[in-house]
Amino acid sequence: MLLKRLFDTDDEFDTIPAFVSTLSFDFTPVKVNNLMSVMTPNIKRNLFPDDDDDSGLGMDDDITCTPSLQKSTKRQHEDDDNSRCSKRPKVCTDIKAVVTKLEENDDFIADGSRLHTLPTVTGKHSDLKSITPQTLADVVNGDYNDVISEYKIIDCRYPYEFEGGHVRDAENMYLHETILTLLRQPTKDKQIVIFHCEFSSERGPKMLRFLRSKDRELNKENYPSLNFPEIYLLDGGYKAFFNEQPDLCDPVSYRPMLHSDHSEDLRHFRVKSKSWTAGEKRRYARKAMRF
Repeated sequence: MLLKRLFDTDDEFDTIPAFVSTLSFDFTPVKVNNLMSVMTPNIKRNLFPDDDDDSGLGMDDDITCTPSLQKSTKRQHEDDDNSRCSKRPKVCTDIKAVVTKLEENDDFIADGSRLHTLPTVTGKHSDLKSITPQTLADVVNGDYNDVISEYKIIDCRYPYEFEGGHVRDAENMYLHETILTLLRQPTKDKQIVIFHCEFSSERGPKMLRFLRSKDRELNKENYPSLNFPEIYLLDGGYKAFFNEQPDLCDPVSYRPMLHSDHSEDLRHFRVKSKSWTAGEKRRYARKAMRF
């Protein structure tokens, strides 16, 4: 078999593949005299180095060669490739460990670095972490200031709803393009983001998933790192919060999406949000066609 591997080729003998020079034999060279008899001295020397020659087998990576034993350029490239390959399993193992951790215990935040800061409840969306209006009130009142560095409350309702009453310190973001601005802002350790809409049944969850998707895309080379690994959904939305914590609303009021005085506003903002989403889908469709 070795003879076939060596000579079933059109290459010259002095260009034997690099793997041959590093073969490890479990028998002495004497047993292959017939093979050696047809080899040039250079081939013999490469296959069966003398005791004084560096065979490259069993050598530590951190050994420094003297100038007379410097590796050839080809050998150096091979070693570099082997070094890179040896690192890949470690990275894969780390990623696999994180994925396993997240699958086995969903109490970890999305990058697997620590547990969720806020207590969660089972909401309408099983794939999202939901908090109660009381927990959000505790955040606004500063009860978690010792364990979080910053919080953002993202109100995904339309502007006329937001102006008719919102959670104190909330930001109105009802367009996908506005959500993307979050990823351009400086990030901090132990910061949290809380999404909601009127009932937290459609607009809030969609925007939350959109941010997470874009965050993953932005950090795809550094998985599982994220700009915002800890995100929550307000269970019951603004309506539930207003019913329980009206004193933390500004102004102290609740304007529903289907308010009779804002039917024109509703049509306007629906068209605006849908047109941007459609444009985003077309852009990604064109991008997917580029190979």
